[in-house]
Amino acid sequence: MAACSQAVIELHCHYSRQSYRNRYVIYGANGPMPLTVPVVKESGKKTATKEVRVSYDTPWNEVHWKSIEAAYNSSPYYLYYKDDIEPLFTKKWDLLSDLNAEALRITMECTGVDTPITYSREYHSGNTEMLDLREVIHPKKDFHTDKQFLPRQYRQVFGIEKPFVPNLSILDLIFNKGPESLLVLRDSLTVINHNGRPI
Repeated sequence: MAACSQAVIELHCHYSRQSYRNRYVIYGANGPMPLTVPVVKESGKKTATKEVRVSYDTPWNEVHWKSIEAAYNSSPYYLYYKDDIEPLFTKKWDLLSDLNAEALRITMECTGVDTPITYSREYHSGNTEMLDLREVIHPKKDFHTDKQFLPRQYRQVFGIEKPFVPNLSILDLIFNKGPESLLVLRDSLTVINHNGRPI
């Protein structure tokens, strides 16, 4: 996002359960901690991303926020950004896309990324002039093969005793680096053109 002149968020593709649309990873005391936002299961049919609903059958939002507090309350910028982030977990969301849009808005504001964002009005195939990154970041893909993003190391909460853990939620960067987050992101990027080649 930090390297783009504009970005389009796809809402009309079929929702995939094995993706980062409803999950993220933070750095807890015992290492990387995956957190998942549960969604309402629609049996027997494919659902567009924009129609996926958040499930509150379990108090996941309370569990997530307590996990974030435990992981980052001693980080340098936790108190500074806490009040910006916490409403994501105190408000009750109907649509996952609305939760994600608000999370994106808040984290862009916290990091200083000012890329113009639009949301798709219909499904777009990959045959466009725009660089298609929909399947680039995926839980089942090996981040080590990504030549477009090579994470610059920064000091993490548990970094004194443990090695640097890359490719976590943006929350890890925000709480640890604060206003320097954008510099870390830019130092980690390889700028690419719409054909996926380095510039």
